[in-house]
Amino acid sequence: MRSRQPKQLLLAFFGEHVVDGATGPIRASVLIGVLEGAGVAAPATRATLDRLVHSGILARARSGRETLFSLTEHGAAVLREAKDRVRGPRPFDPQGSGWTLVTFTIPEGQRMLRHRLRSTLTWEGFAPLRDGLWLAPGEVDLAGSLEPLRQDLPPHSVVAFHARELDGFPIGESVRAAWDIEAIRRQHLAFIEVWDDPAATTMAPGALTVRTMLVADWLALLRADPRLPAEFMDAQWPATRSAETYRRTHEKLAEASAAEFADLVAAPGGVRRRSGPAARPSAPSPTRSAATRPR
Repeated sequence: MRSRQPKQLLLAFFGEHVVDGATGPIRASVLIGVLEGAGVAAPATRATLDRLVHSGILARARSGRETLFSLTEHGAAVLREAKDRVRGPRPFDPQGSGWTLVTFTIPEGQRMLRHRLRSTLTWEGFAPLRDGLWLAPGEVDLAGSLEPLRQDLPPHSVVAFHARELDGFPIGESVRAAWDIEAIRRQHLAFIEVWDDPAATTMAPGALTVRTMLVADWLALLRADPRLPAEFMDAQWPATRSAETYRRTHEKLAEASAAEFADLVAAPGGVRRRSGPAARPSAPSPTRSAATRPR
């Protein structure tokens, strides 16, 4: 699993606390404080906020001496699209049977759009198979997944099919070439190692930061696991343990982190009230026992 990046933490924060609420814009001082508890320095948070504004995820405004950030329509659509899997009861099960195939053509001058499309496909479990052909297990709701990009995609730029394996043409080797299954296992085990520890809920000064770190790690794990069919796994596949660990820890943090968030958005200076004991100056990450694979 990748180390926690400021972008992951900010998207986790907005996805957990902002996208479904009516909190209004969030002060930069609040965001900086939450990420500082996760070991991210203020300049890195500010630079990441700038990039999220530039990419159209966040909008920036001024109120006196405060800088405020809010989700754009595009940003809210991206987070809502991810919500079903983030909060779903069986996030690692395939979506139906068979395989979904996608190929696309994006003009060279639209590299940012190409990056957004590839990122969306990766989130939905796709991996490049060969010659511009992407493969995902199950019946992916591609129309819903691509809705936040719909107005930017050129007409007929994406072609998709649903297919099944034919007798005499086993897909197993292609699947193992597209996804490093053992690396995915290590991602799960790394997540469990960090968050199954009873001390995990006190790894940062406040429950709000810890919950943000938990959700950031969960998003990274969901992105890494494409929901392959069970026949490609063994009896010790750890996905169920990962899901149980996430839900248990999330529930444990929910009340204190929600109260802390309410205090922060109401407090004029963004002064945070600690909801847990002070912790180590830098937060542990699942990277300590996982090998990453470029996605």
